[in-house]
Amino acid sequence: MSPNPSLRKRPNGHLLFTQQFLRHPRQIGSIIPSSAFLERRVIAAADIATAKCVVELGPGTGGMTQAMLDAMAPDARLLSIEINPLFHEQVSRIDDERLIPHLGSATDIRAIADAHGLGLPDAIVSGIPFSTMDQAIGSQILKEVADVLADTGRFVAYQFNPRVGSLGRQFLGTPEIAMELLNIPPMRVFRWAKSPA
Repeated sequence: MSPNPSLRKRPNGHLLFTQQFLRHPRQIGSIIPSSAFLERRVIAAADIATAKCVVELGPGTGGMTQAMLDAMAPDARLLSIEINPLFHEQVSRIDDERLIPHLGSATDIRAIADAHGLGLPDAIVSGIPFSTMDQAIGSQILKEVADVLADTGRFVAYQFNPRVGSLGRQFLGTPEIAMELLNIPPMRVFRWAKSPA
């Protein structure tokens, strides 16, 4: 039986992920990449299959990136914003014309999306750890998410710590929260859905 082609495309970055966690624990939310169970939960929460434009904040070594590409429509686009140069390099190896890997900060979503000729995202997915970053930066990112998200867009953040829920209320309202226990560590999945005015 031949292996699943989508699995062959996945970056093999477990060692890199662990090394970067040990060097930059405040930038990375976990010591190991996301499980397939967490990937499926996040993809469903963000309704990736119907999104034409997706933004990923903090793709790490690209496991969630590839899972979203596998679920996306053929004409959709995925903008992946990563601040860590080694992770950015790893994600850039994914061979998919729908993917736009960008080295930069999640505080600049609109400027980055504009630079790549993208419209307002239908979904924004974040794995960056809001619990370890400066509160002002976390708030700046969440305000940017609220401002740039399409009128019927979804924002999904998967986090070990619940801090993003309280930070996000000011800009996005009260989130739906689910737990994914089949991940190390278990993760909370926060979902906000915008409604048209």
